[in-house]
Amino acid sequence: MIQLRIPGPTPCPDDVLKAVGRQMINHRGKEFGEILGHVTMRLKEMFQTQNDVFVLTASGTGAMEAAVVNMLSPGDKALAVSVGAFGDRFGDIAKAYGADVTRLNFEWGHAADPDAVRKALQADAGIKAVLLTHNETSTGVTNDLAALTGVAREFDKLILVDAISSLGSINLPVDAWGCDFVATGSQKGWMTPPGLAMVSVSPKGWQAYEKAKMPRYYFDVGKAKKYLEKNQTPWTPAVSIVFGLAVGLDNLAREGLPNLVARHKKVAQRAREHVKALGLKLFPAAESYASNTVTAIHGPEGVDVKKLLQILREEHKVVLAGGQGKLDGKIFRIGHLGWVSEKDMDEVADALKAALPKVGFKGK
Repeated sequence: MIQLRIPGPTPCPDDVLKAVGRQMINHRGKEFGEILGHVTMRLKEMFQTQNDVFVLTASGTGAMEAAVVNMLSPGDKALAVSVGAFGDRFGDIAKAYGADVTRLNFEWGHAADPDAVRKALQADAGIKAVLLTHNETSTGVTNDLAALTGVAREFDKLILVDAISSLGSINLPVDAWGCDFVATGSQKGWMTPPGLAMVSVSPKGWQAYEKAKMPRYYFDVGKAKKYLEKNQTPWTPAVSIVFGLAVGLDNLAREGLPNLVARHKKVAQRAREHVKALGLKLFPAAESYASNTVTAIHGPEGVDVKKLLQILREEHKVVLAGGQGKLDGKIFRIGHLGWVSEKDMDEVADALKAALPKVGFKGK
């Protein structure tokens, strides 16, 4: 069996795959409506929110685009806080739709500094929204979202959150932390194939929606809200993936959110212990903000990272992720979110131990 250990898509349990293979039903009919209603209820539990939650047919990037087009108008000032490739992407999307984007970039491998965010907001009172990444998969760093949203709330800013690789795996109480628009995707900790984006909108978010003038049609959450009142989606949904998500959410509910968070923490700790025992170096500058859903590792000096990944894939059936953007060929990453256990990390470590000498790494 292949060990798919990338940050997404993640492996799916057999019952989820079986559900995905069901025959089609009428997406405007009663049966699908009941499934969508159940999914929405489960998502609210996982989001820890009383806010509106919607299921969109899109990737995580679609959810980020939905955040931008529903909350902002061309010319609105937005502070894009970035610690990696996906933080950059959030800012890029806002800029593409005409927002006036101020970028607050931190060195890759470091977490965002709340004090720096505070200074940026003090420097420009006209900033309307803060764009935040909870968990940055490109660098294996988890931001202190509670602290960052706390700073944004000090200045009464709109808070848009990319929680694509955190929700369902890392604690994120949406209401308690005052998040106005939160985005996630089915292919991450939800143990479901790619194809669905799940988003929440706060009352303050709806106030922003009423004033937002960016062009929107497919990602219009106002339309999603209207149709959800009759347990439908405005456009044809990815019916099969909704079937799978319903089963996946029930699995997660049985485990319980506190247990889910604790399991991901244990699995991540095991992964990091193995990495250090092999003589490898974690990419995050401090282990205190190393991600519990993906471990990023420096490529050892003199080692061809792409060759290492090839050997792991072809000889050991272990699929890890390389680096993105400027980290291509410089780091590799172990995904450990969703359907994952400590035993999986043991197997990854065994494969690494066998493969590393073949690319010239002598270890400790």
